Amino acid sequence: MKENTFHDLFVDQLRDLYDAEQQITQALPGVIGAVSSDELRRALEHHLELTHGHVERLEQIFSDLGEPATGKSCKGMEGLLQEGEEAVKNHPSGFLRDALIIAGAQRIEHYEISGYGTAKAWGEELDLEDVVDLLDDTLDEEAEADEKLSAIATGGLLSEGINETAAAK
Repeated sequence: MKENTFHDLFVDQLRDLYDAEQQITQALPGVIGAVSSDELRRALEHHLELTHGHVERLEQIFSDLGEPATGKSCKGMEGLLQEGEEAVKNHPSGFLRDALIIAGAQRIEHYEISGYGTAKAWGEELDLEDVVDLLDDTLDEEAEADEKLSAIATGGLLSEGINETAAAK
């Protein structure tokens, strides 16, 4: 798509986010299956449910804008997911894999936070109040997911795992 207006650029950003969210909904079930920690598994399962909602919100936004709900290949998300897939394949189950999954998931959350933050700011500039509200809801959920991942990592998973690996030496 050739972007001729700021509105076109905005829609292009939304298409990128839409594809990113769809990639996540496809990849996350495999990641969930590779997790050892019950707490991390529950958090990722919850986020998968939220991600389906993010897709629905973006579809609502496209509808509100009179645009077809189609994605644009999000190479950034593709790369982040490939890195995460490689980490899971190259590490045994347990603490180390869970730590890498959290690291990868947080990179993804930060990527999404940046994308939704930009889209929200652009929506504000375009005076699209209803769209901005929907983007803000998703932005809040992405930030909460990032905080939850940090809490899981620092709330015991990392310290327990580090102690286990140190004791094993």
